[in-house]
Formats: sequence, structure tokens, C-alpha cells
Amino acid sequence: MSETLSKGEQRRRQILQRLKQNGRITIPEIIENFDCSEATARRDLDVLERMGELIRTIGGAIFEGAGAIREVPFAEKRQLLWLEKEAIAKRALDFIEEGDSICLTGGTTTFLIAKLLKERQGITVVTNAVNIAMELSDCDGIQVVVIGGVMRSNSFELCGPLAERTIEHLNIEKLFMGIDGFSPAKGITTYSELEAQTAQMLMRQAQQTIAVFDHTKVGKASLFSVASIGELTACITDHELPEDMASALEQAGIACYYAQLPD
Repeated sequence: MSETLSKGEQRRRQILQRLKQNGRITIPEIIENFDCSEATARRDLDVLERMGELIRTIGGAIFEGAGAIREVPFAEKRQLLWLEKEAIAKRALDFIEEGDSICLTGGTTTFLIAKLLKERQGITVVTNAVNIAMELSDCDGIQVVVIGGVMRSNSFELCGPLAERTIEHLNIEKLFMGIDGFSPAKGITTYSELEAQTAQMLMRQAQQTIAVFDHTKVGKASLFSVASIGELTACITDHELPEDMASALEQAGIACYYAQLPD
């Protein structure tokens, strides 16, 4: 069978195999391992992306199915679907008013909410994400409350018993929660047991819980459950949900808001 494939097709097949094994690949790795030019390496990734086999990142690619295999680090996530996540973050700001006490869990979308909040005044932001706290550290109009704990390097989230003891004493008006999976059957899910436990406690202390997620999380379930969909107040996403999922939310009385994507 391989004899009928062109040299380029064979190389792309081998690139895809390496992606499936490692979850990611860089342009320099392709050049070194397959003895090709940078232009050829980029062209191969473009072809595989059009085939739906991978997701392009800055300087390389990750396997399209990698989200189901492993937890993608924050540095990789922030390269993906930037415009969509920024649009979701802008929509989330419509629900934040002066005087609010909000909470932002870790995640790329919640990080973008923090970036957009920097011009606001009179807001208290509780977070268990170190990068979000640092992003807001120079904002005079925002009081930042950091939940302690052990940091997970993939998400920069602080979790564990110390975090839980702090959360017990908090009263949160609006919780904006980043998630890894969203489905009617499995509810809200995440890759980390510690993050799931922390999120559950934050939900108990919050008057409203708003899940923020892009369309790639829809219909997927990660290893650890956080909550059922019915425990949410609302969700914000970038694409219309499938009819069965939208119906399930409506029946549960959960509002769904859609971000306005740029033209």
C-alpha cells in the first residue's frame, strides 16, 4: 500500500503517527526528523489541518484528538481559538458590574476575562489561578483575593486542603468557571480531581455559576465530574449548541448566551 503513496503523503502519514504518539510536534522537529525544508514542514501541517487531523499552534501543531488523551498545558491552550475565547470573555463582561465580587477559576477564557477587566473599577476578584492574580496585580480599581494551595503547572490553579479552607470563608456573587468538558449526560467535567473538588466548593459559595467555554468542549467529557448542567446559572459559548443540548438547558432553566464573533 505504501508504494502507491507519494513521498509527501508518506511523510505526512509519519508526521501524523508521531503526533498521535506524542500529542504535539514542532516545525524544527519535522525538519530534523524528515529532512525537509521549513516551507515543506509548514505546508504538510496545513494539509493535515485541512484534513481535520490536527490543530495548528504557533511553531507547530497538536493532535486533534489530544484533548481526549491528555490535558493540554495553558501555554498551548492560549494559542488555540484566541478570537473565539476573547469574544466569550467580552460577552462575560456584560454580566459584571461595579461593586461585584466575582470569582475566576483557571483557564484561558477566564484569563482573557481578567485581561478585559483591567479597565474596570470597584470590583473584587477572587481567583485560585496565579496567572490571573498576576494579570490583575497592577489594577488600582480591582481588589484581588488569592486562594492558597498547591499550584498545578498545567493550569496555574491553586488546589488542595489549603484552598478549600480558604473557600469556606468566602461569599461569591458570580463564579465564572472554565471547564474541559460539557455534555448533558456527564455535565461539567475537568481533567484534574483536585481542580474538580475546588470548583465544587466554589460553586457552593457562589450565588451564580456561569460556565464559559468554546465549542470544542461541547459534547466532551473529561475524567472528573464537577457538577451536573442543572447546577449552573448560565453558560456562555461561541457557537449555537446542538438542538438536544439546547433543549436540555432550557428544560433545566439554564440560560445560554452566545458571544458575538468578529466578521
